[in-house]
Parts: sequence; C-alpha cells; structure tokens
Amino acid sequence: MQKAYLQITLKVNVPEREAAANVYMAYKEPFLSGITGAVSKELLVRDEDVQVLHGFRSEADAKAYLESDLFNKDVVAGLKDLLQADPEVRIYSTL
Repeated sequence: MQKAYLQITLKVNVPEREAAANVYMAYKEPFLSGITGAVSKELLVRDEDVQVLHGFRSEADAKAYLESDLFNKDVVAGLKDLLQADPEVRIYSTL
C-alpha cells in the first residue's frame, strides 16, 4: 500500500519529451523491482512540464531513492541534457 509519493517536475521542451519518456521507460522496471519500498511509477505530461510520480511504502523509502545510484547515476545522467531548469522535487505522505 502506498504511503508516500515522490513527485519530480521536469521542464522539458516538447521536441525533447520523447527522449525524456525513453529515460522514464528505461528505468521504470529497475525502479519497481530494485528500489526498496517502490510500488508505482507514472509519467504525467502537461503542456507546461512533465512530471514523474513515484509511489512508495514510506517517506523514508522515497528519500532513500533520491540518494540511490539508480536515481543519481542513471536517471539524472540520462535527463541532464534534456532539462531546461532544475527539477522540482516534492515528497508527500498519505494519511
């Protein structure tokens, strides 16, 4: 059961969104199968930005993911040339 969400908002120009979606798809399965407490991952697309919504069993699991090699060495590295601004990162807990 999800108890926390990690929301990462990315400013990506429309022509680069397919490449950003490819990064999302490449690391979705490793995220779900290899990150402690991970239960879901969704890509949300709006005109103004792209958001990735990650579901976790706990807020501590969400915070730990932000420190993981998968996030820092793979996802961040794959997105760095596509971003127009620093990502906006938020963690929400459910009641």
